[in-house]
Amino acid sequence: MRDLAGGFGYLLAGQRWALRHGRWLGFGLLPGLVSLVLYAGALIGLGFGADDLTAWATPFADGWSSPWLGLFRGFLTALVFCLGLFLAVITFTAVTLLVGQPFYESLSEQVDRTEGGEVPESGLTLWQELWISARDSLKILGRVLLFGILLFGLGFVPVLGQTVVPVLGFCVSGFFLTQELVSVALMRRRVELPGQLALLRSRRGLALGFGVPLVLAFLVPLVAVFLMPGAVAGATLMVRDLVEGDEERDGGQGQGAVQGQSQGLESAPQ
Repeated sequence: MRDLAGGFGYLLAGQRWALRHGRWLGFGLLPGLVSLVLYAGALIGLGFGADDLTAWATPFADGWSSPWLGLFRGFLTALVFCLGLFLAVITFTAVTLLVGQPFYESLSEQVDRTEGGEVPESGLTLWQELWISARDSLKILGRVLLFGILLFGLGFVPVLGQTVVPVLGFCVSGFFLTQELVSVALMRRRVELPGQLALLRSRRGLALGFGVPLVLAFLVPLVAVFLMPGAVAGATLMVRDLVEGDEERDGGQGQGAVQGQSQGLESAPQ
């Protein structure tokens, strides 16, 4: 519970930082606005086409009598749209970070600068950073799809599918959303995806406390765009404490996890 509250505290701290630095808030809104237009169009298309998709996928139910046909396909249509929304919440951050890589890296550097201490730099070119970001996002998307398919199947289980499965879905979304956000600051510290995941697994409560409220907020239209700059700032603040060994806050666990799993970024194309 303490880590859950701590993760939420980082999220709030990041939003406060963004509000105190209005120029950086406006700077960080631009990539989110571009992504929002793309995702809004995709979800509107899914909303109009989900019923046709379920009808095409369930030809065996064509002869069912009313109201069972309508109830069955209506339930499947709702599940398809929820799965699309689930994927949109996860991939929105990845796509926005990819589109706004230079914006958010500069914002993360500014957070380090204003908080004092070293301002790490990856030493990579923009194209190398974009390559690594896209590669890692595809790896995470593959994991999310596996979880999504599993949760989609469990959604058909009575009671469990309507209670436990949605909670698990939000937890999975929150964990991987946190990973996408901390990757900006961790990449500058030359920590690759295995080290990023190891760090967050060592502090799951912290990751969920940061990511799950953000997932819930992202379900509200337009909110994701305005929270993204503060979310990147909050993730940077969290990384500073975990990686740089604030003994009072994490007892060295995060630092140890990263040291055990971090790798150089020499795999990026030159």
